[in-house]
Amino acid sequence: MMPAGGRYYEDLVIGEVRESSTRTVTLEELIEFAARYDPQYFHADPIAAKQSIFGELIASGIHSAALWRALDHQISGDIHWICGVAWEDVRWPNPVRAGDCLRARAQALAKRPSGKDPRRGIVEYRYTLLNQRNDTVFTCRSINLVALRPTVAVSLTATLPTQ
Repeated sequence: MMPAGGRYYEDLVIGEVRESSTRTVTLEELIEFAARYDPQYFHADPIAAKQSIFGELIASGIHSAALWRALDHQISGDIHWICGVAWEDVRWPNPVRAGDCLRARAQALAKRPSGKDPRRGIVEYRYTLLNQRNDTVFTCRSINLVALRPTVAVSLTATLPTQ
């Protein structure tokens, strides 16, 4: 449940950019995640990974996305999300490696009222996960449903014709 306050659709500003604090990734967590969810040798076996094109163990792309999500919650956790609808243009242009210090960035790209429900809006974000060298290691565009402030939604609903 969302605590009192928080940001609604009306509060989200197109062009606004927010960044999280940083988090350092450990070799142990890379191996643990890979062993459970993506056991390819270059994610799970440090010795075999030396023979890969990466030359060492790297994070699974799904792990990179999960790391982004945890950090993004610091900067977007106060938004009254309804749900995510789609990720588009998902990319992992650089690998995450043990010792990388990561931070998340969220940029509001566009928003519009929902055509189906006056209590919600559609918001598009560009999400990016960056390492200590400012290299992008994960990025996507995300389409999301966000609640309108209840007083606004109620007044909009009141003006709709009854059926």
